[in-house]
Amino acid sequence: MNIFKMLLQVFSNKSNTNDFEVKSKDIEEMKKYLIVGLGNIGSEYVNTRHNIGFKILDFFAHQESISFQTQKLGDVAEFKIKGKSVFFLKPNTYMNLSGKALKYWMEKENILKENVLVITDDLNLPFGSIRIKAKGSDGGHNGLKNIQLVLNSSEYPRFRFGISDEFKKGQQVNYVLGEWTEEEKELLKERLSISSEIIKSFVAAGLNNTMNTFNGK
Repeated sequence: MNIFKMLLQVFSNKSNTNDFEVKSKDIEEMKKYLIVGLGNIGSEYVNTRHNIGFKILDFFAHQESISFQTQKLGDVAEFKIKGKSVFFLKPNTYMNLSGKALKYWMEKENILKENVLVITDDLNLPFGSIRIKAKGSDGGHNGLKNIQLVLNSSEYPRFRFGISDEFKKGQQVNYVLGEWTEEEKELLKERLSISSEIIKSFVAAGLNNTMNTFNGK
């Protein structure tokens, strides 16, 4: 083999190695997920309707015996679902700045936008109703509004949990930041269990299958 052919082979092998490294990185990114539960920090908000995102993640963590650690911009837990790395995030930025924490952890862990699931309350749905979507408007929700602003996009998966709109005119804030009724607390047990299954399905089976299985339940 002459020197020209040897050099060609060396450069060819180097190119293939780089391509392999890029593909491996892409595969790793596809196997990472970020589940973000929206809520407000502080003991006064723990059992409020607006904190259903936190409540769902806490329920999942308790079920799977995993714990949250306070890290930059939020409490974070890690878990494996079907061999995929899943990061659970409860932002400590308060609801109105949820996007700041979400974007930080997306970039830190190189997580694709389509592998992010945002869990939030929704006044426009009856209590306990579930709606999973690939994209949508913020619906007047300050947390989603900030996420859309920070990501410059409304195209990210979200899981809306209905809290209903059973409040008198002018009482929306008090209702959203109010605590669950005793009847709601009892009904929440089954709804939280289904919510955990939604998280597992999103990671293991994908968004479309999860929407088909759980929307309307």
